[in-house]
Amino acid sequence: MTKPKKMHLWIPELFSSKGGIQVFSGFFLRAVQNLYPQADLAIFIKNDTNQIIRDCKDVSINNGYFYGTGTTSSPFRTIVFALRLIISAIVQKPDLIVMTHLNFAPIALLLKKLIGTKYVVIAHGVEAWDIDNQLLKSALHNADSILAVSKYTRDRLHKEQGLSLEKIGILHNTFDADNWKIAPKPEYLLAKYGLKREQKIILTVSRLVESEQYKGYDKLLEVMPVIRKLIPDVHYVIIGKGSDLDRLQQIIKQKHIQDCVTLAGFIPDAELCDYYNLCDLFAMPSKSEGFGIVYLEALASGKPVMGGNLDGATDALCDGKLGALVNPDDLQEITDTIFNILVGSYPNKKIYQPQKLREECINTFGFSRFRENIGDRLQQFELSPSTQ
Repeated sequence: MTKPKKMHLWIPELFSSKGGIQVFSGFFLRAVQNLYPQADLAIFIKNDTNQIIRDCKDVSINNGYFYGTGTTSSPFRTIVFALRLIISAIVQKPDLIVMTHLNFAPIALLLKKLIGTKYVVIAHGVEAWDIDNQLLKSALHNADSILAVSKYTRDRLHKEQGLSLEKIGILHNTFDADNWKIAPKPEYLLAKYGLKREQKIILTVSRLVESEQYKGYDKLLEVMPVIRKLIPDVHYVIIGKGSDLDRLQQIIKQKHIQDCVTLAGFIPDAELCDYYNLCDLFAMPSKSEGFGIVYLEALASGKPVMGGNLDGATDALCDGKLGALVNPDDLQEITDTIFNILVGSYPNKKIYQPQKLREECINTFGFSRFRENIGDRLQQFELSPSTQ
């Protein structure tokens, strides 16, 4: 009888917080468990405690063993986690290591030199750009495969690190399509914000922190006075919280747009679908986004979407087939595109077909396609995907 393949999966965190990499890691784990139900799978999570892992019901553990390091105080956690990865790999001798954050790659390089273990690195966004650390550079060059979530991240790794394009595969983000639906504007939100159903509403969902100003929400505030002249009752809703909030409030005051902008603050995940359905346009003209899952959420809610044309949004919007792409530094182009979308004159008429947007988004980025893509990318490592 053939012995099940051994795989180690290294993850920053799954349950103690929610961000793009955490969500991706959860979907990746689920896909691997689906694909390789007979595999001997060990999941090492840096920042989650074993208690949090045991209490969480979001991820099945039918074929996997979890190891958390979150109880170790932060100054020493990285060292303890690294030692656990090294010792566990030497003892268990996995056939393949996959990490959902590239900062773990130097440890995998050490193990490759010690015991010959193959490893795959997943690259998302900002953590993969402008890398100066020589050890990390070496670890990327010695990886058996790198999976980038967008062509933008792949191309930056190729250009900045001299990595061959053949070494870097594309593994787009995915999302849970069941969490998003097409529905009329919710009455309770119209009442909450004093809006009318016929009003044109623009929406952005983002963390409002200085390090993520590249999302472009301040650019939308800059153009709101002009858009309001063109569409008098237009309203802009920004969802999110963070240290950049004071700066946004100052911009709103300076532009005298207090009456047409709502800073909605933090909104629980369970309510986000209602906010997507509230809007007539989801807009986030970013310029350094690794991918942008929020674009998929808006598309799955049947909404027109506008993103930047300089980053991973081009992948999420399929090079403009599923939405509008603009130069995020061109205020006139942003203004013209928003106006054309809201008055129904944008050339790509697909953005006005909610069900078609949703279907194409799910077909391209849904979990089934994500799982299939992982199987294709890991096929070279002979892990024998399930035929179920």
